[in-house]
Amino acid sequence: QMTAHIYDVMRAELPNLELDSVFEAKEELALAVKNSLQESFSRFGYTIIQALITDLDPDQRVKNAMNEINSSKRLKFAVAEQAEGAKILQVKSAEAEAEAKYLSGVGVAKQRKAIVDGLRSSIVNFSDGVNGTSNKEVMDLLLLTQYFDMVQTVGAAPNCKTVFMPTSKGGSDDMRTSLLQASA
Repeated sequence: QMTAHIYDVMRAELPNLELDSVFEAKEELALAVKNSLQESFSRFGYTIIQALITDLDPDQRVKNAMNEINSSKRLKFAVAEQAEGAKILQVKSAEAEAEAKYLSGVGVAKQRKAIVDGLRSSIVNFSDGVNGTSNKEVMDLLLLTQYFDMVQTVGAAPNCKTVFMPTSKGGSDDMRTSLLQASA
């Protein structure tokens, strides 16, 4: 008869709870069973000290459904975390690329400034060291030297297949003139 009382209390209490909260409400269910048993059995001289619910065992289909729900929630959380990680990785990559481009620009600016400073000191030193040369002649010589340095650098590149070089029968003076006309 005690088992029937327990089943009656459980049938009365369980419909008031959602399935997930049944597992969390074991103590409340145990208290309801204790109170109901105490009421019913006290007149027979029994004192109910405590009712203990040790295991809740729903139908296997319910267990499978609950496991599927938990698995889906965890999978959804994992996908969201993975997407967040990919987003952070993309943002950091973009920030690093922007910083690299900025630093590259700063480096190019410093390099060009150093080249200009070097050219200035070369012109001054050459003009002072060789009497009778004008700044224009020194610039022509530097321009021609830079042209040959550029041709050498381009030709040394591993993927270089062809280098276009203007030729004339007049010699290097025509090349210098062509370069000066191109830069004008």
